[in-house]
Amino acid sequence: MIAGIRNGGGEKRIWRNNDVADLEAKLCELDRERPKVIAFESIYSMDGQMAPIGAICDLAQKYGALTYLDEVHAVGLYGPRGGGLAERDGVLGRIDIVNGTLAKGFGIMGGYIAANHDICDAIRSYAPGFIFTTSLAPPIAAGAGASASIRHLKASVAERERHQERVRTLKRKLKAAGLAVLENPSHIVPLLVGDPVLTKRITDALLERFAIYVQPINYPTVPRGSERLRITPQPQHSTMDMDRLVAALSILWMEFGLPFESHAEAAE
Repeated sequence: MIAGIRNGGGEKRIWRNNDVADLEAKLCELDRERPKVIAFESIYSMDGQMAPIGAICDLAQKYGALTYLDEVHAVGLYGPRGGGLAERDGVLGRIDIVNGTLAKGFGIMGGYIAANHDICDAIRSYAPGFIFTTSLAPPIAAGAGASASIRHLKASVAERERHQERVRTLKRKLKAAGLAVLENPSHIVPLLVGDPVLTKRITDALLERFAIYVQPINYPTVPRGSERLRITPQPQHSTMDMDRLVAALSILWMEFGLPFESHAEAAE
């Protein structure tokens, strides 16, 4: 999204994350008839926060702006048919452009936008990132690939329900162990470390000693001092898998001298 804004060459105004008052203040400064696009994400993958999509759509309508919503961390995982957070919130029809992915929730590869015919035709004709990108191979786009995944997740809610239950269970277990889970309403489970070297050492030790892969997240992906592990449980993870992870993290937290949260007992 940022690369597209830069390559577009238009004027940009950066508004504070999820702050609709700040967004409105910036929209007020512009002529209502001036073309403009509000670009934002539904789920922010480092903190797991969710955008107030409906409120943003209200401002877009009020001030004559298009909406561009990045749903890559939500498609397949939220909504009655896996359409993402906007579908879950009942505002999907108010979004002008949805950017999604065939990876993550759909488990394949590639990306897409969904919009009206004119917008799709303009992007198809002018976007170098599209023009000079190799198209998906037919076996990936159909057959046992993307089409099959989308068809299944549009009809089945079992995977989404299981996924949300697994997320709640893991967050509860991590908190009960006194590990510093950053609160959020989504399936992203950030575990605060606060030191870039320790973050990498912990994830290396998890893999080498416990055969558990977790991503280390350091600057510039997150601000300095908020380095973290980003854990994303899947529906297939068992309670035994989670217990192994929590036990391994607890051992490493003690070995590296990281503090445990004082609310551990209350979380059980």
